[in-house]
Amino acid sequence: MSDTLKKVLLGAVVGALLVLFYSHVIEERAKRDPAARAGGVSAGAPAAAGTSSRPVAGAPGAGRQTGSGGPGAGGGGGPQVAVVAVPVRSERLAFELEALGTARANESVDVTAKIANQITAVRFSEGQRVRRGEVLVELDGAQARADLAVAEAALAESRSQYQRSRELYSTRVLSDSQIEQIEATFKANEARVASARSRVGDTVVRAPFDGRVGLRRVSVGSLISPGTVITTLDDTGTIKLDFTIPETFLAAVKPGLEITARSVAYSDVTFAGRVSSVDSRVDPATRSVTVRALLPNPEGLLKPGMFLTVRLSRGVTDALLVPEHALVPEQGDVFVFVVKDGTAEKRRIRTGQRRVGDVQVLEGLVAGELVVTEGTQKLRDGAAVRLPDAAGEATRAVAEGTTS
Repeated sequence: MSDTLKKVLLGAVVGALLVLFYSHVIEERAKRDPAARAGGVSAGAPAAAGTSSRPVAGAPGAGRQTGSGGPGAGGGGGPQVAVVAVPVRSERLAFELEALGTARANESVDVTAKIANQITAVRFSEGQRVRRGEVLVELDGAQARADLAVAEAALAESRSQYQRSRELYSTRVLSDSQIEQIEATFKANEARVASARSRVGDTVVRAPFDGRVGLRRVSVGSLISPGTVITTLDDTGTIKLDFTIPETFLAAVKPGLEITARSVAYSDVTFAGRVSSVDSRVDPATRSVTVRALLPNPEGLLKPGMFLTVRLSRGVTDALLVPEHALVPEQGDVFVFVVKDGTAEKRRIRTGQRRVGDVQVLEGLVAGELVVTEGTQKLRDGAAVRLPDAAGEATRAVAEGTTS
């Protein structure tokens, strides 16, 4: 078969398909527009010259007009938007704030030595409770004790010489300058003895306060230098709990406020304590402030570094509540749509405490006002709204009762 014949047959097939497609389109238009089919006007044909598109008086559909007068018309000529609204409620609300905190020891230190020396004895056990001043580690003190003996011998000689010189000075055998020189030597030797005794004291590492030691990091014979951690010492009789709160709650948190804390390690235990202090600065980056509470820890269950959930409570107060899904966040502010005289008013509010499903309103609303909870995505300020009949009557009744 030649190429020309193939092209002719292909064109015929394509043409037949196009004819079938346009026939189907014309039939569908005729079905959707029976008035045009009854009047003998084929679908897609232009209207006769001089005919008017306005309905004839008395004809079917006469008097029916589209526009602002029909159903669904709203304020400003736009269609009404179907929404669901509920009244703002006034309830007694318990002030509760939940935060996350970190436990810290009342006193905590890394035990180190002041000098570079070799460890000769370790006097503590891991996890042991120690008292203030108790010896933890002994270093090699032979050289320090020898230096102390030399200094004490020099002091004894200068003291004896000074005493003899005082007797001679009373008989005017020695001049003032000579007695002053002997006295200065005596005092210098006293200072050398004190310095030697201090160096001997540095060879013994003692506990700076009562607490519990941690794991041992060194062994006997280890050569340590200043800053080398020998062990840790923590006073955990009282735990400091540090947590942050938003600055909006700053006025409600005062020293002495009771708190409760829980840990995932002890799910059935609640730790009670009180706020001891509030930081003097607010973090400008997070707009939060650090609060410190003290928790008694007589059984030693809490450890420094533990993660705790903190709950603060400060009685109950009267509050205005709206459903959480009524809020419309926008560019850092929070808005709600208030239904008033059949239109939606976009209003900025200031929120406070939250609970499951509800948000406290501190500013911007009054009790009984209707706020839109469903349909906020379709609304704009000043748009006409329509409430469901049954729900609208019930909502208006509740609002009138709340207002009255």
